[in-house]
Amino acid sequence: MADNEKDISRADGLYLRQNYFDKAKRIVVKVGSAVLTNGDGIDSQVIGNIARELSFLKKSGREVILVSSGAVAAGRRIITLGDNSEISLGEKQALAAIGQPSLMQSYVTAFSEYDVNVAQVLLTHSDLADRNRYLRVRSTILSLFRFDTIPILNENDTVAVEELRFGDNDTLAALIANLIEADMFICLTDVVGLYTGNPSTDPDARPLYTVASITEKIEAMAGNLKSKLGTGGMQSKIRAAKMVANGGGSSFIGPGKEENILQQLFSGELVGTFFLPAQDKIKPRKQWIAHVLQPKGYIVLDSGACDAISNRGCSLLPSGILEVQGQFGIGDAVHCLNQKGTKVAAGLINYSSNDVDQIKQHHSDDIRDILGVKDYDEVIHRDNLVLL
Repeated sequence: MADNEKDISRADGLYLRQNYFDKAKRIVVKVGSAVLTNGDGIDSQVIGNIARELSFLKKSGREVILVSSGAVAAGRRIITLGDNSEISLGEKQALAAIGQPSLMQSYVTAFSEYDVNVAQVLLTHSDLADRNRYLRVRSTILSLFRFDTIPILNENDTVAVEELRFGDNDTLAALIANLIEADMFICLTDVVGLYTGNPSTDPDARPLYTVASITEKIEAMAGNLKSKLGTGGMQSKIRAAKMVANGGGSSFIGPGKEENILQQLFSGELVGTFFLPAQDKIKPRKQWIAHVLQPKGYIVLDSGACDAISNRGCSLLPSGILEVQGQFGIGDAVHCLNQKGTKVAAGLINYSSNDVDQIKQHHSDDIRDILGVKDYDEVIHRDNLVLL
């Protein structure tokens, strides 16, 4: 693998991993449907392993959140539709409603063996897109920690509409990790880790144990495979690890069905793939702008504006805007594109799409003459702008 193998030897990687595991005090663990279920529904043995492992972490003085998939899969097994049945969104939401109580009851029973209380938290994207509700979710989770409880989170599939979904629980887990400023994100899945190629077809494929930074090469290695029961493949897990890295946390992707996998990790065994935090941490509010808010529109920038916001830490001024796409209002999230259509930045806009269309390619001093009023010199202030 090029850069990361040169930068991190096996020994150095093991030392770095262990250092982060030793220091991790707040951990988000995500478990996917492919790990949790088998041909008969919820795999009680896996649920028991997870309960034992997370109880081990909690009783070692750490704060733990579990983000658990499995509701739809559990419901589908109860209704016995068959593996190949095509289901509508409404049917999927109904299956989630059927499966969620079964899933939670399995967790309650398993964790009770270790005298650990759990709490259910179901979220939709709108719960995090609204800033006040976003902070309320954080407050609730921190209160659950104080109550000596493990929160179990899942997307509220019963009411989430397609255009406002997280997309998968990998994304939800990463957003929650950044929300509570977790030290580590652990993604337990049905693969043993990231490889330089597909090990089933490439005899030269090698496992990557420690990744210094998530580059385009790393993302390309993820491929685009999806598990049978899950909604996210390896690419979504790499994107989630990248989001967590930008928030200052480390991540791990590894085999969820392997017994005692977390105890292996925290005792220093070299399994799975570990991702180091990014060197430049994005502030929490900017993480919210970049990763939670869905853009209401797009603005295309010239090369000078791209350079100013990317390399010189400048605000976005109207003179560098070439084109406006979509309809948005004051305070909405928009994405900035270069002339090739590549995303450059995300931000909260100071003017509506109609106003931006009128003042584009003009100097800030001209805004009052064009619009009749000028509230800001900047179309997006640097405090509300985050690079993508």
